[in-house]
Amino acid sequence: MSDVCTIDGLDASSSAGQAFDPGPGKHVLFFGDPMCSWCWGFEPELQQLADLSAGRAQFQVVMGGLRPGTREPWDASMRAYIRHHWEEVQAKTGQPFDFTRFNDADFIYDTEPTCRAVVAVRQSNPKLALDMYKVLQRAFYAENKDINSPDVLAALATQIGIDETQFRIQFDSAEVRDKVASDFRRTQAFGVQGFPSVLCAEGGQYAFLALGYRTFASMRDDFSSWLDA
Repeated sequence: MSDVCTIDGLDASSSAGQAFDPGPGKHVLFFGDPMCSWCWGFEPELQQLADLSAGRAQFQVVMGGLRPGTREPWDASMRAYIRHHWEEVQAKTGQPFDFTRFNDADFIYDTEPTCRAVVAVRQSNPKLALDMYKVLQRAFYAENKDINSPDVLAALATQIGIDETQFRIQFDSAEVRDKVASDFRRTQAFGVQGFPSVLCAEGGQYAFLALGYRTFASMRDDFSSWLDA
C-alpha cells in the first residue's frame, strides 16, 4: 500500500500549470490534512523541515481537504479500510494511535472543519498555523478527541495561545470558509493528489520534495542544498 492518503473526489484534470504563484523568494508549501493518517506519521519529519526552513524560506501550511463535506457516518467497510491505514502508519513510523475511535459507528469522517480550524488560526496568527495543525493531529490520533466538534476545536486553539472568542468568530466566518475552499483549490492547482506532499518553490518554478511519506533523513541533503543555493 502506498505511503500516502489519496484525496477523495479529486478532479484529476486539474493542471499543475494553473498553480498559484506563492510570491518572491524561497517557499516551502506543505499540503496536508489534520485527519490524514500518513500526515500524522509524517509529523516529526514535517517539524524538522519547518525548523530547517526557519530564516531561509517561507513555510506555508496548505489545507488539502482529504474528505471535505462527508455527510454520512462511516460504515464497517470504511472503518476497516481506515484502521488498516492507521495500523500501517503506526508500524512504519512509531507514532501513537488510539484505536478507540473505531468503536464509534456514528462518526462522520468530514475533514473540512479541522482544515477550517487551521485556516482560522492562520488568519489570526500565521506563525501558529503549524502548531494548530499538530495539536489537532495529536488530539485526533493519540487522544481520541472528536476534532469535528466546534467546542473541541476552540479548546485546542486556546492551547496554542489563541483567544477562544476570536477563534470561534473566525472559524464561523464566511471569509475563513472561503479561504479553506481556496486552499482546496490551490492543492488541486498544484496537481497534488495525496498527502503528505511538500513542494519547494522559487522564481515561478517548483518541484516536489515529497509526494507521500518520506523520512527526514532521505530529504535532508536535497532540501539543505536547495535552501543554500
